[in-house]
Amino acid sequence: MISVLIIDDDIEFCDMLRDYLARHKIRLNASHDGTSGLAEVRSHSYDLILLDIMLPDIDGYEVLRRLRASSSLSVLLLSTLGSEDDRIMGLDEGADDYLPKPFNPRELVSRIAAILRRLDQASAWSQSVASGRSGLVINRAAREAYYRGNLLNLTDVEFSLLCIFLESPGTVLGREDLVRRVFQRPFNPLDRSLDMHISRLRRKLAEFGAFADPIKTIRSSGYLYSPQLANRS
Repeated sequence: MISVLIIDDDIEFCDMLRDYLARHKIRLNASHDGTSGLAEVRSHSYDLILLDIMLPDIDGYEVLRRLRASSSLSVLLLSTLGSEDDRIMGLDEGADDYLPKPFNPRELVSRIAAILRRLDQASAWSQSVASGRSGLVINRAAREAYYRGNLLNLTDVEFSLLCIFLESPGTVLGREDLVRRVFQRPFNPLDRSLDMHISRLRRKLAEFGAFADPIKTIRSSGYLYSPQLANRS
């Protein structure tokens, strides 16, 4: 079964989700505050985390920051805070996706399945990426990327995006196609999730001076990965 941890202080809500997800072969464990949730992540293995933003001790954003300091485990945010700013903040902190409450449980199952399919596809994509291209080495088994021996601390979404870009150097990739391939859902021009993830990927690549900003925005079209920019020194 798929193993999922939910960090949410609504016990009745967690119990309801546990029963529903079990019908879809998803085993759900629950922690009801951020501190115990982080401890649970450190002591057990999970495929995915469902994380509420409003928690009684530390909020979900801080939980996410602490988690991202040491883990790329996929995180789907759940919250009644549904404004664009809240979504952007969550994505900017490293969430893989965002689902505002209330939601249809069937949509939650769909989002979970999409994230897990992306993890499987990331391994398949990386098989065709040549090791050492532009100083990059891809470890498909561990879903890790290294630049000249330095580990790039990428989330699963960022890793998937990097693999797609490496497969299509010098080619403009449209936003609609990227959203379909990475998030497994139709493109919504008002949804800025893709742009936020690419912005984070750019910042992480830019930490290495010789690998600064190889992903260019092509106005009204999408994004372009340029090996020439990546090789700049």
